[in-house]
Amino acid sequence: MKKILLSLVALMTFGLAMAQNAKLPENITIKDLDGKSVQTSAIQNDGKPIIISFWATWCKPCNRELNTIKEVYEDWQEETGVKLVAISIDDARSAGRVKPHVNGNDWPYEVYIDQNQDFKRAMNVVNVPHTFILNGEGEIVWQHTSFVEGSEEELLEIIKKVAKGEPIEE
Repeated sequence: MKKILLSLVALMTFGLAMAQNAKLPENITIKDLDGKSVQTSAIQNDGKPIIISFWATWCKPCNRELNTIKEVYEDWQEETGVKLVAISIDDARSAGRVKPHVNGNDWPYEVYIDQNQDFKRAMNVVNVPHTFILNGEGEIVWQHTSFVEGSEEELLEIIKKVAKGEPIEE
């Protein structure tokens, strides 16, 4: 039993290591808030860091995270050039609530809807919120699930390192 557990831990660690510096999947279709199809290859930021936040309208921690970041987002952009892309995983029943939700919260982010959850599956997202940081080459250099107050400070420190091209310690 102990060997099996150790093997599972090793596999999970290897899987996480492999996920780091993986490229963002490019050929997945998502929708913008007006229902227009967009390829994930369009998610770019001229060589600067990108935050990709998977969220849902019904997810309270997701909304807390995105609202907390909203308060400091303009400063983050000035300091690091970062862009936040919010990917809603709301399905067909709740996708119609996304645009009013985003507008009601006055989020300054690029927001897309992954109604079929193809992008979610490609990124191995199980629970939301799930946040990824991409470097200037579009490689995933960090990821995190959940949100608690203060998590945004850790996020900013990592973004600063990515913007400077510094390595991220696990």
